[in-house]
Amino acid sequence: MFHRDILKELEKWAKSKKKKPLVIRGARQVGKTTVINQFATRFEQYIYLNLEVPTDRKPFEDFTDIDTLLQATFFLKNKTLEKRDATLIFIDEIQSVPAAINLLRYFYEHYPSLSVIAAGSMLENLFDKSISFPVGRVEFKVLRPVSFSEFLLAIGETAAHEQLNKIPLPAFAQSKLQNLFHTYALLGGMPEVVNHYATHRDLTAVTKLYDSLLASYIDDSEKYARNETQMQILRHAIRASFYEAGKRIKFQGFGNSNYKSKEVSESLRALQKVLLVNLIYPVTGFQLPLIPDLKKAPRLHVLDTGLMNYMVGIQKEIIGTEDLNSIYQGIMIEHLVGQELLAQQYQALSTLHFWVREKKQSSAEVDYIIPFENELIPIEVKSGSAGSMRSLHQYMDETTHSKSLRFYNGELNLSKVKTPNGKEFFLLNLPYFLACKSEAYLEWMSK
Repeated sequence: MFHRDILKELEKWAKSKKKKPLVIRGARQVGKTTVINQFATRFEQYIYLNLEVPTDRKPFEDFTDIDTLLQATFFLKNKTLEKRDATLIFIDEIQSVPAAINLLRYFYEHYPSLSVIAAGSMLENLFDKSISFPVGRVEFKVLRPVSFSEFLLAIGETAAHEQLNKIPLPAFAQSKLQNLFHTYALLGGMPEVVNHYATHRDLTAVTKLYDSLLASYIDDSEKYARNETQMQILRHAIRASFYEAGKRIKFQGFGNSNYKSKEVSESLRALQKVLLVNLIYPVTGFQLPLIPDLKKAPRLHVLDTGLMNYMVGIQKEIIGTEDLNSIYQGIMIEHLVGQELLAQQYQALSTLHFWVREKKQSSAEVDYIIPFENELIPIEVKSGSAGSMRSLHQYMDETTHSKSLRFYNGELNLSKVKTPNGKEFFLLNLPYFLACKSEAYLEWMSK
């Protein structure tokens, strides 16, 4: 086990006097159960229930009265009911008993001081219409793969982690952090992979882990598909998504298939709900609110860049490269920066955004757009001179502010740039490994 930053969010939740039951979302194998077990050490009593286990499931099947259910649960787990305010109840695989999900509302209404967390496979929800969450009676947090910051702590690089958190970054820390980030870029952020590397320091020994993770996701699709046709489309969609990751896609014939647009879109949206993929639609405006244009082609992101690297076979290229932008036409590092931008966002509706202008003679695309202090800040992920970023210049010509970010293979610096049309703006150049600190650097830039 190693530290996950979401623990800070869980502590804030636990301190609330009248808290709603918390549902932890996340793809399989991102460490939901492990994180809650770690969090449980803060409580005097801990009740772990896995509703796939018959003895744990039985009270939820037998009792609909919340008082009786609570008494039975504490009795079966040999815990003291009088200490319920110092107790954490974790209901794992809650989707196994649909009635248990609806019972969450009564924990909030009758026992608001009791800490209740639920988790489970969201894939099952997609094909079972009887499962619904009590709106307004629960809250959600999302756990994602391990970030670079968490990776440093996992492998024992505490000094590097300390320097990463210094704003601005000391120049002497650049080289070491860059080398460590290259390792992280290769491995990705799946906890099992990170833990194995932290223990054995063997980059070649994790192949079986990637195979196992991918097989488990494919098995899930087979288990829950409504019919044979849907199963085949889901299996294809999972495999093809890792090859198409980082690119703008079309649903029709996705992944060199004969599948129709509707079949593919339904499958990819199903995978999006379980957080295996993310369909990112572009925005075309320059001000909040961020309104994606659903008529335009989305960019496809997958759960983890490490899994993508394994599937497309670029791991060996990463090991010896000087600039990660030179790998896989720049797709890998752009995808990883997106993963890092999302890593510190724990809300259920958190997502990524990018900007486009699609005209016959002046098309442009900015890699990412992030909101900051009521402004939409453009982010580019590429090497080269600031003057070569034509799309960024087009964006800055239209927006009302003067701040922009660029992640690249270079040192931290703030430069003043002028567009071909004469508008001056500030470009904060950051090494790739600082993507997880974007908001902190925007605050620093604004001082």
